Amino acid sequence: MTTSDLPPPNGASVVRTSSGEQAALYVRRLIFDGHLVPGVRIPQEEIARTLGISRIPLREALFALEREGWVTLEMHRGASVNTFDERAVRDHYELIGVIYGFTLKQALTRSGEEYVERLAEIADEIRNEPDPVAVAAHLMKFHAAMVAGAQSTRIKAVLRGMTAIVPGDFFANIPGAVDIERNAIETIMAAVRRGDGDAAASEYERMMRVLGGLVVEVLRDRGLFEPAGASGVGDVAAG
Repeated sequence: MTTSDLPPPNGASVVRTSSGEQAALYVRRLIFDGHLVPGVRIPQEEIARTLGISRIPLREALFALEREGWVTLEMHRGASVNTFDERAVRDHYELIGVIYGFTLKQALTRSGEEYVERLAEIADEIRNEPDPVAVAAHLMKFHAAMVAGAQSTRIKAVLRGMTAIVPGDFFANIPGAVDIERNAIETIMAAVRRGDGDAAASEYERMMRVLGGLVVEVLRDRGLFEPAGASGVGDVAAG
């Protein structure tokens, strides 16, 4: 593979950066979009040149990607792309549902009426927004407000560790996801307004379970899962 074979970051012009996080995102996208397939070596020199960075931040990115299950690093052999583990992907989304459901319940007991009003305000924006890109921004505000209401540094720390499996625009990559989230937020807010934390948490878990299934379908269609019966190396622990 040569530099000319690699797409530019973000599908646009090359952005010079020394950020390891942006390098990690770029490699995730290369894998997710099929430019790097399971089993191949990561072309580190070519990626570094494409991003306009040194090998040091790229190496840091690869260490992070190994922790998340995207790649395997081998001494003197570089990094290779892992296959995905379907059960691990489903578990990832189930876990996110459990964590956010727990967060909702904690927030309802720790925050007052202003918290519910803030969530309701954002939920209205989600309901009335036709643009999926804007819906994604509103959902981020909804989650941030929900986490703030829980008043827990530990919850924040756990959520920071749940990096995304789908790089880039989730709704663009996962067909049908925006409507699932939009409808689920309505059900969640109905429970929140009643003060029913258990019902709100249950709906959040259901929503993430369904989204996890959609992600699995997309990854399967892209050939990112190991063949049936094979022993996989890619136990993806990433969001």
